[in-house]
Parts: sequence; C-alpha cells; structure tokens
Amino acid sequence: MHYYNEKDLKRFGEIGKFRPELADKFFEYYNAVTGEDGALTKREKALIALAVAHAKQCPYCIDAYTTACLENGANPDQMTEAMHVAAAMDAGIALVHGVQMHNALEKNGI
Repeated sequence: MHYYNEKDLKRFGEIGKFRPELADKFFEYYNAVTGEDGALTKREKALIALAVAHAKQCPYCIDAYTTACLENGANPDQMTEAMHVAAAMDAGIALVHGVQMHNALEKNGI
C-alpha cells in the first residue's frame, strides 16, 4: 500500500464536492487551455503537461499525461526529452539561486 492510488485519478471530478462552483470554474479554464489546438497543438500541450508533472512530482499527472501524450501522437522519445527538459530547468533554477548564496557570502565578507 502506498499513498498514491491510481484509482483516485478517476475521482478527480470530486474536487467539487463541497464547492462545485469553484470546481466548475477550474474545469472551464482547464478545458479551455488544454482541450483543443490553439497556438500550441494538443500534443505540444500534453508534452508540456507531462514535463510539469515530472517537475512537480505528481504521479497522478504523470499517469494521465503519459496517456494524453500517446493519444495525441507523441512518442516515447519526445516524452523522455520533455521530462529531461523539465529536469534541466529544475536543476538550473536551483543552481541560479546560488547567486543569492554568493550575495550573502559577500555581505559576510567572504
């Protein structure tokens, strides 16, 4: 047994159990952004979502967007590259904050 249960992904719609008007607003926005081709194709949007899912470490989203990527024509090489882009961004974001450490060191005369 583990914390994440893949069956719970199918229960996502239940987020509106107590405040359905808020869930409705989220789903309206979500569907407007992801539901059809726009400046980005649905395949490109699914790849972005898969990368973000890895960066945010959401197993539900990783499962959902792996499937969405496949359904929208992405292949495993593209999906893997998207995951690596997210990992590289995470690393760069962490490392660039080293400048803050350098600033603090300089304030301390080092």
